[in-house]
Amino acid sequence: MDHANTHRDIVEQCQQGNRQAQFELYRLYSKAMYNVCLRMLKDEFDAEDVLQNAFVDVFMKMHTFKFEASVGSWIKRIVINNCINFLKRRRLQFEELNDRHGEVHDDHEAGAGADANGISVELIKKALFELPDGYRVVFTLYLMEGYDHQEIGEILGITEATSKSQYSRAKKKLREIIGGQYSASSF
Repeated sequence: MDHANTHRDIVEQCQQGNRQAQFELYRLYSKAMYNVCLRMLKDEFDAEDVLQNAFVDVFMKMHTFKFEASVGSWIKRIVINNCINFLKRRRLQFEELNDRHGEVHDDHEAGAGADANGISVELIKKALFELPDGYRVVFTLYLMEGYDHQEIGEILGITEATSKSQYSRAKKKLREIIGGQYSASSF
């Protein structure tokens, strides 16, 4: 499938200011993008507000979309940036690594096929929402949205090492919250 041309007709109509096409694009992507917002912000009202602002940005910037990637990935990037800006306005603080912290190893690939051992998705979502903002944002961007630590560092204005540290600490904290029911390689 040629992802760069997915929904091309709708996008072209949006670029011409067609309101019905804008509504259709919103209908196609709003639920998935709301879930991204909710994972990053952990508050339904904040997620709804940020989603609406993000789609305003999408339609204001639609003329800049050049079909070099899928419209879905382009929209997701705008949504994530809106979430990050929202969190930054709330003075999201990231802990910088001290020199005493060793290299954090990335074991995501080792646990990619791990079994949840009967733990429900709801329990995991609840545990994710209990994470501090910095941990949750890095964890979400890395594990759920597929960004690497270098990209996360650039997006959030932190070092790659800090991103790795936040991810590692998020995994540890999730294990504590869930009660140690996951093995070390589950995340």
